[in-house]
Amino acid sequence: AHKAVVSTQSTGERVYASDVIYPVAVSVLAGRKIKILNLENHPAVHNTMEANLRYQLRDVSIFKKDGKPAGFGVCSIEGRAAIEPFDNSVPNSKDKFTFKCHRSAVQNDYSKPQDIYAVNGIKFHPIHGTLATVGSDGKFSFWDKDARTKLKGSEQLNNTITCCDFNHTGVYFAYASSYDWSKGHEFHNPQQKNYIFIRQVKDELKPRKK
Repeated sequence: AHKAVVSTQSTGERVYASDVIYPVAVSVLAGRKIKILNLENHPAVHNTMEANLRYQLRDVSIFKKDGKPAGFGVCSIEGRAAIEPFDNSVPNSKDKFTFKCHRSAVQNDYSKPQDIYAVNGIKFHPIHGTLATVGSDGKFSFWDKDARTKLKGSEQLNNTITCCDFNHTGVYFAYASSYDWSKGHEFHNPQQKNYIFIRQVKDELKPRKK
């Protein structure tokens, strides 16, 4: 049986990604726009903002504090992610920041240019509030946003990683490896297989003790 559509919202732009933790939904759009919706009663746009990132957005994920939606993370094609709290009443809040990720190591003498990759996915751990990012460099990384530290980086796969997520208990981390077209059609290899990996993460995403 078909379920009736409860509500339809016109965004005025292409929607690249969305996330929902009731009663909040967040969508990232073309033009670096972000729409925040309140889903209580009649769903409606609560706020429209521009991302604190300079290039096209790829993914969005809501994080919780004390069991309630408290903010979200977004990532872009320019090797960078941003953390945005819903509460913007505090000017220059330390909870609002951007960070670089999925980039090649910088040489001490800056003799080689740095490779910057698209960050294709961002997801928050449902228990610890830490997060994972995946990118066109074929790697995943785990981060502690509160301590602003990297918890773990992965070995490089022979293909880009296009998306990721945790299961509801946060025990398993799944990520997909397939070509993301970041280097154009000439780098597409039809013989290269697509994979979904499932990793048991256990304590890998626990915040480090201060």
